[in-house]
Amino acid sequence: MDRTLILLVGLPIFLLCSDIINLFTPPPAKPTSHHVHAPPTTYQPQPRQPQTLEFPIQKQASIGPIGVGNTVNIDFCTSCSYKGTAVNVKNMLESSFPGINVVLANYPPPFPKQLLSKVVPVVQLGIIAIITAGDQIFPRLGMAPPAWYYSLRANRFGSMASTWLFGNFIQSFLQSSGAFEVYCNGELVFSKLRENRFPGEMELKDLVGRSLSNTGYVL
Repeated sequence: MDRTLILLVGLPIFLLCSDIINLFTPPPAKPTSHHVHAPPTTYQPQPRQPQTLEFPIQKQASIGPIGVGNTVNIDFCTSCSYKGTAVNVKNMLESSFPGINVVLANYPPPFPKQLLSKVVPVVQLGIIAIITAGDQIFPRLGMAPPAWYYSLRANRFGSMASTWLFGNFIQSFLQSSGAFEVYCNGELVFSKLRENRFPGEMELKDLVGRSLSNTGYVL
């Protein structure tokens, strides 16, 4: 019983004393290491890849596109549905002669035809007015309605439609000139009125090229 008591009391005292001794005892010196340290690695910059610098390429001096400063005028009949042909010729010349100025314009008919084309709508309206109100117009003029009036009045709507369509046909004919004239710098190079045909693509290129060479623009 006494041994057990001594053991229970002495063991904590022994542990307490050993902790106090370890607290005041200096820690043992660290053993020297015989490991060979590798030399410090020096930073070696990676070589930069040479970058190619893009400089603007200087173009060789030139006199410019062969069409610069030149003008081609295409005067055509607009009432003849020649506009599509004129636009195609314009695009062809602009691609063949870069820088050229192509101007499209209407070629008017002669003055007498222009004057008659202005009279046709007046005649149309007059005939339609007579068909619709001839019973009142002729008595006011002091004359009896003629026989042709009764013929037109028998088919009133057909007569007015025929008058309108026939008048438009005559007006279109008077306004048409049938022209397709090509001028290069004021010089006539092709005339449909003279040739009675349209120019071919290669033919017109050759004609315009000759005209430009004569003016000294083509080398």
